[in-house]
Amino acid sequence: MQRESRVDRYGRLSIIMHWSMVVLFVGIYACVELRGALPKGHVLKGPLLGGHALLGIVVFALVWVRLLGRLAPRPPVVPKPPAWQAAMANITHLALYGLMIATPLLAWLMLAAAGKPLPYWGISLPSPLSVDPALARTLKEWHELVGNAGYALIGLHACAGLAHHYLIKDNTLKRMLPGKSAPQ
Repeated sequence: MQRESRVDRYGRLSIIMHWSMVVLFVGIYACVELRGALPKGHVLKGPLLGGHALLGIVVFALVWVRLLGRLAPRPPVVPKPPAWQAAMANITHLALYGLMIATPLLAWLMLAAAGKPLPYWGISLPSPLSVDPALARTLKEWHELVGNAGYALIGLHACAGLAHHYLIKDNTLKRMLPGKSAPQ
């Protein structure tokens, strides 16, 4: 995933994957918020839930590609941040990857406990759980809790990138921006 990386920025594929995930998350959260704003029984509630699930499946598939990309060397932050900032960045990234893995898994387990199949492409995964409506409700609460934590994590990640760019004035954000590399 990093083959095109230069010294000062991430490679094209990494940049595309990063910003594609942003678009997917906007879609996931937009589906949830729009669905919640509609009155009970509205004709769009079902399609919005389906869109939310479909985008979640895509995120779950792409997160593994992103994780492989993290094995490649990353362009350094210049000037080098203090150790506590680097540690916070690593913790936040770990939490974001956890979000991208745990949330879809919780949704799948929730559906399995509710006795519902995965709704797309005729996929028929074996159910890892027996039908258990109480467990399905608990898993739904966990799915929503992790999803809601995603708002904070994504916001923290975005704010940190902007703070590095505008306040600290390092190359953290520039490394991930599309387009030509800006001179340093």
